[in-house]
Amino acid sequence: MTAIARTPAHCRTALRACGLALAATVLAGCGGEDPDAGTNGVGKLPPEKIQSRTRSAADAAKDVHLAGTVVTGKDTYRLDMRLKAGGASGSVTAKGSAFRLLRVGEKLYLKADADFWKRAGDTSAASKLQGKYVKVPQADAAYKKFIGFTEKDVLMSGLLTLHGKLATAGHHEQGGVRTIRVTGDGGLGGTLDVSLEGTPYPLRLVRAGHAGTLTFSDWGKDFPLAEPDGSQTVDYGSSLPTS
Repeated sequence: MTAIARTPAHCRTALRACGLALAATVLAGCGGEDPDAGTNGVGKLPPEKIQSRTRSAADAAKDVHLAGTVVTGKDTYRLDMRLKAGGASGSVTAKGSAFRLLRVGEKLYLKADADFWKRAGDTSAASKLQGKYVKVPQADAAYKKFIGFTEKDVLMSGLLTLHGKLATAGHHEQGGVRTIRVTGDGGLGGTLDVSLEGTPYPLRLVRAGHAGTLTFSDWGKDFPLAEPDGSQTVDYGSSLPTS
Protein backbone atom coordinates (compact mmCIF):
# COMPACT_ATOMS: atom_id res chain seq x y z
CA MET A 1 0.00 0.00 0.00
CA THR A 2 1.30 3.40 -0.93
CA ALA A 3 1.77 5.77 2.04
CA ILE A 4 -0.11 9.09 1.96
CA ALA A 5 2.21 12.10 2.26
CA ARG A 6 1.31 14.44 5.05
CA THR A 7 2.05 18.16 5.13
CA PRO A 8 4.12 19.07 8.16
CA ALA A 9 2.26 21.02 10.86
CA HIS A 10 4.36 24.17 10.44
CA CYS A 11 3.62 24.17 6.70
CA ARG A 12 -0.13 23.81 7.31
CA THR A 13 0.00 26.79 9.70
CA ALA A 14 1.82 28.91 7.12
CA LEU A 15 -0.67 27.96 4.39
CA ARG A 16 -3.59 28.80 6.67
CA ALA A 17 -2.08 32.21 7.44
CA CYS A 18 -1.59 32.90 3.73
CA GLY A 19 -5.19 31.93 3.06
CA LEU A 20 -6.51 34.25 5.75
CA ALA A 21 -4.40 37.11 4.46
CA LEU A 22 -5.68 36.54 0.92
CA ALA A 23 -9.29 36.43 2.16
CA ALA A 24 -8.82 39.66 4.07
CA THR A 25 -7.39 41.32 0.97
CA VAL A 26 -10.34 40.18 -1.15
CA LEU A 27 -12.87 41.32 1.44
CA ALA A 28 -11.19 44.69 1.78
CA GLY A 29 -11.36 45.11 -1.98
CA CYS A 30 -15.08 44.25 -2.04
CA GLY A 31 -16.21 46.21 1.01
CA GLY A 32 -13.87 49.15 0.84
CA GLU A 33 -15.33 50.95 -2.16
CA ASP A 34 -14.58 54.65 -2.34
CA PRO A 35 -17.80 56.46 -1.26
CA ASP A 36 -16.67 59.48 -3.29
CA ALA A 37 -16.23 57.58 -6.53
CA GLY A 38 -18.22 59.23 -9.30
CA THR A 39 -19.03 62.30 -7.19
CA ASN A 40 -18.05 65.95 -7.54
CA GLY A 41 -15.18 65.32 -5.12
CA VAL A 42 -16.11 67.73 -2.33
CA GLY A 43 -16.47 64.83 0.10
CA LYS A 44 -12.68 64.51 0.14
CA LEU A 45 -12.14 68.15 1.08
CA PRO A 46 -11.64 69.56 4.58
CA PRO A 47 -14.96 70.71 6.13
CA GLU A 48 -14.00 74.38 5.90
CA LYS A 49 -13.52 74.07 2.14
CA ILE A 50 -16.78 72.14 1.75
CA GLN A 51 -18.65 74.94 3.50
CA SER A 52 -16.89 77.54 1.35
CA ARG A 53 -17.73 75.67 -1.85
CA THR A 54 -21.38 75.24 -0.97
CA ARG A 55 -21.74 78.90 0.03
CA SER A 56 -20.24 79.95 -3.31
CA ALA A 57 -22.57 77.58 -5.17
CA ALA A 58 -25.62 78.92 -3.34
CA ASP A 59 -24.62 82.53 -3.99
CA ALA A 60 -24.09 81.86 -7.70
CA ALA A 61 -27.42 80.08 -8.25
CA LYS A 62 -30.19 82.37 -9.50
CA ASP A 63 -33.10 80.38 -8.06
CA VAL A 64 -33.90 78.00 -5.21
CA HIS A 65 -36.87 76.35 -3.51
CA LEU A 66 -36.61 76.59 0.27
CA ALA A 67 -38.92 74.70 2.64
CA GLY A 68 -39.00 73.98 6.36
CA THR A 69 -39.06 75.78 9.68
CA VAL A 70 -37.21 78.76 11.08
CA VAL A 71 -37.35 79.55 14.80
CA THR A 72 -36.58 83.11 15.85
CA GLY A 73 -37.04 83.90 19.51
CA LYS A 74 -40.48 82.64 20.55
CA ASP A 75 -41.83 82.52 16.99
CA THR A 76 -41.73 79.57 14.61
CA TYR A 77 -42.22 80.17 10.89
CA ARG A 78 -42.93 77.40 8.40
CA LEU A 79 -41.67 78.47 4.99
CA ASP A 80 -42.31 77.17 1.49
CA MET A 81 -40.70 79.77 -0.74
CA ARG A 82 -39.27 79.95 -4.24
CA LEU A 83 -36.60 82.62 -4.36
CA LYS A 84 -34.65 84.48 -7.02
CA ALA A 85 -32.69 87.70 -7.22
CA GLY A 86 -35.64 89.66 -8.59
CA GLY A 87 -38.30 88.41 -6.21
CA ALA A 88 -40.02 85.48 -4.57
CA SER A 89 -43.28 83.60 -4.25
CA GLY A 90 -44.55 81.20 -1.63
CA SER A 91 -46.26 80.67 1.69
CA VAL A 92 -45.49 81.34 5.34
CA THR A 93 -47.26 79.88 8.36
CA ALA A 94 -46.91 81.52 11.75
CA LYS A 95 -49.00 81.45 14.93
CA GLY A 96 -51.56 79.21 13.30
CA SER A 97 -52.10 81.53 10.34
CA ALA A 98 -50.95 80.89 6.79
CA PHE A 99 -50.43 83.58 4.19
CA ARG A 100 -48.77 83.99 0.82
CA LEU A 101 -45.98 86.39 -0.02
CA LEU A 102 -45.16 87.69 -3.48
CA ARG A 103 -42.30 90.05 -4.19
CA VAL A 104 -41.55 91.48 -7.60
CA GLY A 105 -38.58 93.82 -7.43
CA GLU A 106 -39.17 96.05 -4.42
CA LYS A 107 -42.94 95.54 -4.46
CA LEU A 108 -44.22 93.19 -1.76
CA TYR A 109 -47.70 91.66 -1.74
CA LEU A 110 -49.42 89.65 0.97
CA LYS A 111 -52.46 87.38 0.52
CA ALA A 112 -54.30 85.74 3.40
CA ASP A 113 -57.68 84.43 4.49
CA ALA A 114 -60.20 86.22 6.68
CA ASP A 115 -58.92 84.57 9.88
CA PHE A 116 -55.46 86.04 9.32
CA TRP A 117 -56.83 89.57 9.08
CA LYS A 118 -59.08 89.04 12.11
CA ARG A 119 -56.13 87.85 14.16
CA ALA A 120 -54.17 90.84 12.92
CA GLY A 121 -56.86 93.03 14.42
CA ASP A 122 -58.88 94.08 11.36
CA THR A 123 -62.23 92.34 11.74
CA SER A 124 -64.19 94.88 9.71
CA ALA A 125 -62.13 94.51 6.54
CA ALA A 126 -61.43 90.77 6.83
CA SER A 127 -64.04 89.69 4.29
CA LYS A 128 -62.85 92.32 1.81
CA LEU A 129 -59.19 91.38 2.13
CA GLN A 130 -59.41 87.60 2.18
CA GLY A 131 -58.03 85.87 -0.87
CA LYS A 132 -56.72 89.13 -2.34
CA TYR A 133 -53.19 90.40 -2.72
CA VAL A 134 -52.59 93.46 -0.58
CA LYS A 135 -49.65 95.66 -1.53
CA VAL A 136 -47.51 96.26 1.55
CA PRO A 137 -46.26 99.86 1.87
CA GLN A 138 -42.46 99.98 2.10
CA ALA A 139 -42.59 102.30 5.11
CA ASP A 140 -44.88 99.94 7.00
CA ALA A 141 -43.69 97.65 9.78
CA ALA A 142 -45.20 94.66 7.95
CA TYR A 143 -42.87 95.28 5.00
CA LYS A 144 -39.80 95.15 7.23
CA LYS A 145 -41.16 92.08 9.02
CA PHE A 146 -41.85 89.98 5.93
CA ILE A 147 -39.44 91.20 3.24
CA GLY A 148 -36.61 89.07 4.68
CA PHE A 149 -38.52 85.89 3.84
CA THR A 150 -38.38 86.84 0.16
CA GLU A 151 -34.74 87.85 -0.23
CA LYS A 152 -32.56 84.98 -1.40
CA ASP A 153 -29.18 86.52 -0.58
CA VAL A 154 -30.30 87.62 2.89
CA LEU A 155 -31.75 84.23 3.73
CA MET A 156 -28.78 82.27 2.40
CA SER A 157 -26.18 84.37 4.20
CA GLY A 158 -28.11 84.15 7.45
CA LEU A 159 -28.99 80.46 7.27
CA LEU A 160 -25.97 78.71 5.77
CA THR A 161 -23.78 79.24 8.80
CA LEU A 162 -22.51 76.50 11.09
CA HIS A 163 -21.18 77.44 14.51
CA GLY A 164 -18.18 76.01 16.31
CA LYS A 165 -15.47 73.70 15.03
CA LEU A 166 -16.34 72.17 11.66
CA ALA A 167 -16.08 68.46 10.90
CA THR A 168 -17.44 65.98 8.39
CA ALA A 169 -19.94 63.39 9.60
CA GLY A 170 -20.09 60.78 6.89
CA HIS A 171 -21.94 60.22 3.65
CA HIS A 172 -25.73 60.49 3.60
CA GLU A 173 -28.62 60.96 1.21
CA GLN A 174 -31.18 63.71 0.74
CA GLY A 175 -34.04 63.34 -1.72
CA GLY A 176 -32.25 60.55 -3.53
CA VAL A 177 -29.04 62.58 -3.88
CA ARG A 178 -25.80 61.51 -2.21
CA THR A 179 -24.46 64.05 0.27
CA ILE A 180 -21.56 64.74 2.57
CA ARG A 181 -22.57 66.05 5.99
CA VAL A 182 -20.72 68.88 7.68
CA THR A 183 -21.28 69.61 11.36
CA GLY A 184 -20.51 72.52 13.63
CA ASP A 185 -19.40 71.70 17.16
CA GLY A 186 -20.32 68.03 16.75
CA GLY A 187 -23.82 68.90 15.58
CA LEU A 188 -24.66 71.36 18.36
CA GLY A 189 -23.67 74.16 15.99
CA GLY A 190 -25.84 72.80 13.20
CA THR A 191 -25.48 70.29 10.38
CA LEU A 192 -25.41 70.82 6.63
CA ASP A 193 -25.83 68.18 3.93
CA VAL A 194 -24.03 69.10 0.72
CA SER A 195 -24.68 67.48 -2.66
CA LEU A 196 -22.02 65.11 -3.94
CA GLU A 197 -23.65 65.09 -7.36
CA GLY A 198 -23.09 67.93 -9.80
CA THR A 199 -22.75 71.36 -8.21
CA PRO A 200 -22.17 71.13 -4.42
CA TYR A 201 -25.39 72.85 -3.42
CA PRO A 202 -26.66 72.73 0.16
CA LEU A 203 -29.61 70.33 0.35
CA ARG A 204 -30.53 70.14 4.03
CA LEU A 205 -29.76 72.31 7.03
CA VAL A 206 -30.42 71.64 10.69
CA ARG A 207 -29.89 74.92 12.47
CA ALA A 208 -28.03 75.24 15.74
CA GLY A 209 -29.99 75.46 18.97
CA HIS A 210 -33.08 73.71 17.60
CA ALA A 211 -33.75 76.78 15.48
CA GLY A 212 -35.35 74.86 12.62
CA THR A 213 -34.71 72.49 9.73
CA LEU A 214 -34.73 73.48 6.07
CA THR A 215 -34.39 71.70 2.75
CA PHE A 216 -33.18 73.28 -0.49
CA SER A 217 -34.08 72.08 -3.98
CA ASP A 218 -34.58 73.23 -7.57
CA TRP A 219 -31.31 75.12 -7.54
CA GLY A 220 -31.01 77.20 -10.71
CA LYS A 221 -34.50 76.27 -11.95
CA ASP A 222 -36.31 79.40 -13.09
CA PHE A 223 -39.95 80.07 -12.19
CA PRO A 224 -42.46 82.67 -13.41
CA LEU A 225 -42.87 85.83 -11.39
CA ALA A 226 -45.31 88.67 -12.12
CA GLU A 227 -47.29 91.26 -10.25
CA PRO A 228 -50.95 90.34 -9.64
CA ASP A 229 -53.46 92.11 -11.86
CA GLY A 230 -56.05 94.54 -10.60
CA SER A 231 -58.75 91.93 -10.09
CA GLN A 232 -56.50 90.11 -7.62
CA THR A 233 -55.44 93.09 -5.52
CA VAL A 234 -56.92 95.35 -2.88
CA ASP A 235 -55.47 98.69 -1.83
CA TYR A 236 -55.40 98.60 1.95
CA GLY A 237 -53.87 102.01 2.47
CA SER A 238 -50.73 103.30 4.11
CA SER A 239 -50.57 100.95 7.09
CA LEU A 240 -51.21 97.21 7.49
CA PRO A 241 -52.04 95.40 10.72
CA THR A 242 -49.78 92.45 11.57
CA SER A 243 -50.33 89.71 14.10
